[in-house]
Amino acid sequence: MNDLLTTLDKMQDVLASLTIVMDEEQQQLSAAQVNGSLLQRITEDKTALLATLNYLDEMRRKAGQTLGVQAPYRGHSDIARRWASIQQHTQRLSMANKHNGLLLQHQISFTQDALAVLKPHQTQAFYGPDGRGLGQATLSRKA
Repeated sequence: MNDLLTTLDKMQDVLASLTIVMDEEQQQLSAAQVNGSLLQRITEDKTALLATLNYLDEMRRKAGQTLGVQAPYRGHSDIARRWASIQQHTQRLSMANKHNGLLLQHQISFTQDALAVLKPHQTQAFYGPDGRGLGQATLSRKA
């Protein structure tokens, strides 16, 4: 029983960390100018936490099988209380993730619109396929 309780407690810790990361992600996506490298780090942190959570969930299932119990753990008040907390936390994180997804789509749309405005004003290439400047007289060296 202790293994299951410990695993559920660890899951809650990971969910708390994930909440912090998701808040950071939301702040970045809401900023006027997104810091791409910071957003990349946030995404990597989020991915690592989700992998950890997946691993802990597998441990939870195995511990439940060993004990002959499964979610929602009726009849086991300590376990059921922890499980209910985990479910509430994951629901809040799911909504936050959807919100962040909308913010990300907005950033992508903004970037695409900016590129569409800039594209007609793009100048001709400065260099040709041979690496030499285009439209300029070539300088020659006097020997």
